Amino acid sequence: MEAITSEPELHALDRALVVISVDPEVGELLPGGPASPRLREYTDTVERVRLLYWMSSLGTVVVVAYVEV
Repeated sequence: MEAITSEPELHALDRALVVISVDPEVGELLPGGPASPRLREYTDTVERVRLLYWMSSLGTVVVVAYVEV
């Protein structure tokens, strides 16, 4: 988050986070083994943001973001 400083980047990331907060299963399920978390990938082609995330056992969404703006 510290590397994202411009207003357009923050807006783009915020928009993508809202999408997955409304529907955590919106992203494409990535292949993985039973020992690793089931990662999902959500790409917003309009805002040029890609999120990798997974749901914890308590339902918390953990996000790693890549902003291409």
